[in-house]
Amino acid sequence: MGGQALGYGPPELVTCGRDGCVRVWDVRQEDAPVAAFEPAHGSNIRDCWCVAIGNSYNDEDRCVLAGYDNGDVKMFDLKMNQLRWETNVKNGVCGVQFDRRDIQMNKFAVTCLESQFHVFDARTQHPQKGFASVTCSVKDLNSSSGGAVGSTVWAAHHLPQNRDVCMIESGDGSLSLWRYQYPDQRKVKDSEGRELGVAGSMQRLSHRNISSQPVNSFDWSPDKMGLFVCSAFDQCIRVGFVTKLNKL
Repeated sequence: MGGQALGYGPPELVTCGRDGCVRVWDVRQEDAPVAAFEPAHGSNIRDCWCVAIGNSYNDEDRCVLAGYDNGDVKMFDLKMNQLRWETNVKNGVCGVQFDRRDIQMNKFAVTCLESQFHVFDARTQHPQKGFASVTCSVKDLNSSSGGAVGSTVWAAHHLPQNRDVCMIESGDGSLSLWRYQYPDQRKVKDSEGRELGVAGSMQRLSHRNISSQPVNSFDWSPDKMGLFVCSAFDQCIRVGFVTKLNKL
């Protein structure tokens, strides 16, 4: 689940499940969701594995991201109560996250099976091509460190103090720190004069194996830059620190 309890708009939670339905709940109302996005009647129902809420920069606008087991990524517009955008990343989606929830959409990360993750530039949406994106793989990184090739990328967590830095959690028990680098131009005009987004690039800053089991949960401290806590399937909770982040 994901939600926004502070800032603009009502305090809401977003949930998903194997029924393929994405539901938005107002914590002040217990009986029924305030919005629900269900699979079309008669369609092939896919498991929804993850959700995130963002674009909450005023009292009206808000979007929900949802990732599915077949690689579908969907963005729902809560203001219009409809599907805004969708794509398929060809691998099951394990995690989605906006770089900031309480600003106008800037970019968001999608993590997948088979050592892949994608970063989408959310500032410009083309009518046909959607959001520009860059795809990264941690497969070579994992194999060189003795990890499992093709391991799952469980999630990406953006640094609260710097939205362009994120930590990637892998199924081989490793953590990888990455930084997004913006292109010289974030948007261009296509042949018909419509705005088309331009994706940037990802730079790996650091890598560390911390467990022999997958790292399944992670969180940054909002107060102390670099301080984090994470858990793994070895039943251990670890507290760590990333240094020199203020120099990025």
